[in-house]
Amino acid sequence: MTDADPPRRHRIGHGFDIHRLEPGRDLIIAGVRLEHDLGCAAHSDGDVVYHAVTDAILGALGEDDIGTLFPDSDPAWAGADSRRFVAEAAGRMRKAGYAIGNLDVTVVLERPRLRPHKAQMRTNLADLLACETCDVGLKGRTHERVDAVGEGRAVVCHVVVLLQGDR
Repeated sequence: MTDADPPRRHRIGHGFDIHRLEPGRDLIIAGVRLEHDLGCAAHSDGDVVYHAVTDAILGALGEDDIGTLFPDSDPAWAGADSRRFVAEAAGRMRKAGYAIGNLDVTVVLERPRLRPHKAQMRTNLADLLACETCDVGLKGRTHERVDAVGEGRAVVCHVVVLLQGDR
């Protein structure tokens, strides 16, 4: 940056989501359908990563959360593909003059393991957010058999996002 360049503004957002895992439902994480006997109990498709990413971006922008924009009381969102939520948040981000600086995602899940799917998950996120895969970090963790997550009855996701803008 030269002295003539305006300073870039940065905004940080945090997203969090948790879903119960139940039989007879799909387990979709970061746009990847995983083989598992349990899936997320949710009004939409229950993609815990996409929900947390949406909230992180909206939070960084100082806007309403995912539940306000896409309420589970609205039948229009029943079974919805959560890519729609991320796309809406990304559109708002671009409209406000921001782009992804970096995204850090932590999924907490006992099983199945995410390692075989991480590259595809990072690619899905980068494509949705119009950034490079090197700007997307994704980690899978277990909860060491502690609480509902550790017992395999729930999945949790934490996301931190840095938005960079020119305004």
